[in-house]
Amino acid sequence: MHNPSYPTEVQELTYARAINTALREALLSSEDVILYGEDVGEAGGIFGVTKKLNEEFGDRVFDTPISETAMLGAAVGAAMTGLRPIVEIMWIDFTLVAMDQIVNQAANVRFVSAGSLSAPLTIRTQQGHLPGSCAQHSQNLEALYAHIPGLRVGLAATPQDAYTMTRAAIACNDPTLLIENRGLYHGEIQNVTTGGAIEAVGGSVVMRPGKDVTIVTWSAMLFQALEAARVLEAESISAEVINARWLNPFDWDTLYASVRKTGRLIIAHEAVLTGGFGAEIATRINTVLFGKLLAPVKRVATIDSRIPCAPHLQKALIPDAGTITVAARELVGLKQIDSKQGD
Repeated sequence: MHNPSYPTEVQELTYARAINTALREALLSSEDVILYGEDVGEAGGIFGVTKKLNEEFGDRVFDTPISETAMLGAAVGAAMTGLRPIVEIMWIDFTLVAMDQIVNQAANVRFVSAGSLSAPLTIRTQQGHLPGSCAQHSQNLEALYAHIPGLRVGLAATPQDAYTMTRAAIACNDPTLLIENRGLYHGEIQNVTTGGAIEAVGGSVVMRPGKDVTIVTWSAMLFQALEAARVLEAESISAEVINARWLNPFDWDTLYASVRKTGRLIIAHEAVLTGGFGAEIATRINTVLFGKLLAPVKRVATIDSRIPCAPHLQKALIPDAGTITVAARELVGLKQIDSKQGD
């Protein structure tokens, strides 16, 4: 893929607009890039993320029938033969319909061809709990896909993440799953640095330095972690907050360095507790830093349950800044309070 270096500039963008900007740059950079999915073309996506791209790029941005299997099966073949397809799946719940195409086909291309072929396709989807989200539109499934060798998995939290990670995914020669968050699409407008060199897939960001406890998280839970860190600061607890961004490849070096410094770790995610990616992090930390921890690793996650539509019931299940704050107090030994969520 030809990756022209666009002039670096700072733009005021929402999360959704940052993704749109990255998609537009990719479409401009190469005729091999195509973008498609349900309502992606004329409607500009049900969340407006692909707005106006069909008008500018014509039949390279198009709508598809309602068949996730067909969309992703076609994408694997197109990617193997020279194109760089970007496929939007409306909800991550719907990727389960095409699990065979993602797990058995796309992730295997490089391995079953002895490296002679690759599948440089990008799957864009979204997840996250919002009031009114129903049973088949409310799951957080990142751990399922982070488990698969050969598949890159990223979750953007900020508009800058959304722009940078979208560019990285499209340029990557491996199949890449970008899990966006619909609750962030039309949030705060922020300064986003656009242009410049395209980053490689991978890497985390230390959003706030600290010395007493490390909080690692991703996607919308990042903002709950940052709020918790502000509350804890008033109590003389210094929390370091890491935005993990990419689960595969995961930035273990940054996390190890942080936990070596603080001696304590909280893993916070919106997905349910059992089998969540937090379990993998906890195990690795306990293995690598055994004997160096000042307290057991703490996981803060959604209670194992199907997610109800009612906002007050969601609130009872899903962790927030308060839950993270309680966990941090426990770890530093200031207050022993049983958390309703987590270990």
